[in-house]
Amino acid sequence: MKHLRPAIALTFFFLVVMGLVFPMLIWGISQALFPKQANGSLIRDAKGNVIGSEIIGQGFTKPEYFHPRPSAAGNGYDAANSAGTNLGPTSDKLINGIHKKTADGKDDPGNFDGIVDLAKAYRDENGLAADAVLPADAVTRSGSGLDPDISPANAGIQVARVAKTRGMTPDQVKRLVAENTTRRFIGIYGEPRVNVLKLNLALDRAMRP
Repeated sequence: MKHLRPAIALTFFFLVVMGLVFPMLIWGISQALFPKQANGSLIRDAKGNVIGSEIIGQGFTKPEYFHPRPSAAGNGYDAANSAGTNLGPTSDKLINGIHKKTADGKDDPGNFDGIVDLAKAYRDENGLAADAVLPADAVTRSGSGLDPDISPANAGIQVARVAKTRGMTPDQVKRLVAENTTRRFIGIYGEPRVNVLKLNLALDRAMRP
């Protein structure tokens, strides 16, 4: 009992302190200082309904919206199946993709669009020349598959398509892009980035009478 009693006491002490007190302290501090971030950086509509998060990307395919970067999460931006491709930079699958047919002539479920395919689709949808240089994030999937942001260069290429589809001027769309661009932290850390969901919501608001 000489050694057992202190062991039991220390176990309960650390159980209470590290299992209850410390988590509650961190929770309290986060709720007091960073309530939005601590609760998921949620985005709500005018009625207060949650429509997304600033830190989890969503897929957009309609021409009147800015499109996010490609995703390997499930069928694309599946928050329950976050994943990257796990393919190396020299992988032929990553670069050229896989395009097979089943015995009955249908597309094989294992087909995969490579960078060449993604680049062609991106150039076509944005009316670019076949040899136009593209930002890396326009044709590559992120490690999580849920990247909420695109580069300013990526957004800049999409401006003309979005403006034409919505009947807006390019300058009007560019202004919204600038308003939804986050700069480097203290001018040093990170890269400038454009939040796709916030930008598309801003576009919808701008179109309302």
